[in-house]
Amino acid sequence: MSTATAAPKGAAAAAATKTARRTNRSTNVMRGGNPWIYFIALIVVAFSLGPVLYGVISGFRTNGDLIRNPSGLPDPWVLKNYSGILSDSNFWRYTLNSTVIALITTALVVICGVMAAYPLARYKFKGREGIYTIFVAGLLFPATVGVIPLFILIRDLNLSNTWWGIALPQAAYALPLTVVILRPFLQAIPNELEEASQLDGASRLGFFWRILLPLSGPGLVTVGVLAFVGSWNAYLLPLLLLLGDNKTLPLGVADFSAEHSTDIAGVFAFTSLAMIPALIFFLAMQKRIVSGLQGAVKG
Repeated sequence: MSTATAAPKGAAAAAATKTARRTNRSTNVMRGGNPWIYFIALIVVAFSLGPVLYGVISGFRTNGDLIRNPSGLPDPWVLKNYSGILSDSNFWRYTLNSTVIALITTALVVICGVMAAYPLARYKFKGREGIYTIFVAGLLFPATVGVIPLFILIRDLNLSNTWWGIALPQAAYALPLTVVILRPFLQAIPNELEEASQLDGASRLGFFWRILLPLSGPGLVTVGVLAFVGSWNAYLLPLLLLLGDNKTLPLGVADFSAEHSTDIAGVFAFTSLAMIPALIFFLAMQKRIVSGLQGAVKG
């Protein structure tokens, strides 16, 4: 009888031990993370940052060194490629054009986007969801679809080869995503805050400026960063609408590559300097972008 009783107890103890081991293993995985996830993440990072690092490092090499050993490190390290680009007035003119256009585009996107998202989020009126659906549908149409009509419209408005002629269309194409991101933020703000502000004598406009905008800061930063980086990297619209001294950095990279096709190291240096500002700006704001997108999803 005692032997029969001891057998089930031993089996139960073994089962409890296995369960405890599985629990500890699961806890360790949750604490330290799954190694396969880190491995896949490293592969993605390598494929993403590998070309960028290769371009930056290749800018410190000579053309002969690149031809002899394309995948090696600089031998010797040279600074003349970068110093030559930085001393070129064309580079700074392109940088100024890109910066001004990106700032104008960002300002238009943030201001017009929050003003469009505010009534769609806080007011109830007939056709509200239909208007919001139009903004959502705007995500399906890339800039290439309306290139020819847009070119004719900008020309007729005498905005060709101007900063505003590029900033206005870019802001218009960025508005759908901006409204989609900002609307949940504005909807998530409790109605009690608006009612309390009205009891204190604040108008709808006062509530919008003093309470709504500060609380929507993460969403505004998110759409602003996305608009700035998108404008900085834009190529098609500037290619069609800008000429001469008003060209942006992406167009400057293309012109430099065509004019100095034999100077491979110089092309790498110019390309690296053109992408570094937007890359640094994006990396510096990535936490705000993630928090802003998380807030949009939760809303």
